Amino acid sequence: MVFEPPKRLVRALGETAPDGDDWLEKLPEAAQQAVALRELTVERVQVPGGRSSLVVLVRTADGTPAVLKLAPGRARPEAERAALAHWGGRGAVQLLEPFTAEGVLLLERLHPDVSVRSLPEAKALLEAAGTLRRLWVEPPADFPFETVAERTGRQAEAMRARAQADPEVAPLVGLALAAREELLAAPPEHRLLHGTFRQSKVLSGERMPWLAVGPDPVVGECAFDLARLVRDRVEDLIAQASGAATTRRRIKRLAESLDVDQERLRGWTLFRAVESGVRAGRVGRPRDAELLLEFAGWL
Repeated sequence: MVFEPPKRLVRALGETAPDGDDWLEKLPEAAQQAVALRELTVERVQVPGGRSSLVVLVRTADGTPAVLKLAPGRARPEAERAALAHWGGRGAVQLLEPFTAEGVLLLERLHPDVSVRSLPEAKALLEAAGTLRRLWVEPPADFPFETVAERTGRQAEAMRARAQADPEVAPLVGLALAAREELLAAPPEHRLLHGTFRQSKVLSGERMPWLAVGPDPVVGECAFDLARLVRDRVEDLIAQASGAATTRRRIKRLAESLDVDQERLRGWTLFRAVESGVRAGRVGRPRDAELLLEFAGWL
């Protein structure tokens, strides 16, 4: 089988490595080797797939459905492996092969085309939040993960540079950076977080109704992890006349249901929305940038 990367993956990797690298060029051969080494039977490449990895639906030698995932180093697949191993299937997809080649993960098969986004919005938020709660555990000793301070520190530098180049975004960037400084002054807890959690990261499974996939793990406070969920379906929120009020109610509901401080959740939602909007503008996605920055303005 020819392992042709989906267009979505090619486009997204072009954003994260604008000068290019040889990972995509080597991907077909790497996938062939990974399949042969494990004696897997390939069913199909998942399309449109993710923005940071090639996902292949396979069966193991004994016929067990599985997923083979290949990702470049900049997508931090080894951190993903470490987080999944630490969770051990509690709230997240299980590793079928804890230790394997760098950048290659063999995972339990979920239902790749059924996420909580298929549910009505209120039910989807409830199920997603319940899944996320199970992931918030003490990190392992000597954990190999970034902290929230480290990750947002890198992001803050890029935001400052963008604000200098584009004065229109400078006021929102200033508010977001001030919120970050205040939030980092006294973090309330130290937990292993999913890092990039949203409704599309929660898939239907057999072991449990819903399980999380695709973490970009980070260690810090729970409000940071919940912030990305607040803006889920942002296109729908922006299209509503009551979008700002709906967002405030969503923050209140999620904070109360997961015992998170409402103001801390609002602050991290602001920072993450502005960071995502600035990044979208920088890589040539002006429509996404406009939506995200308008959303951030409500906060």
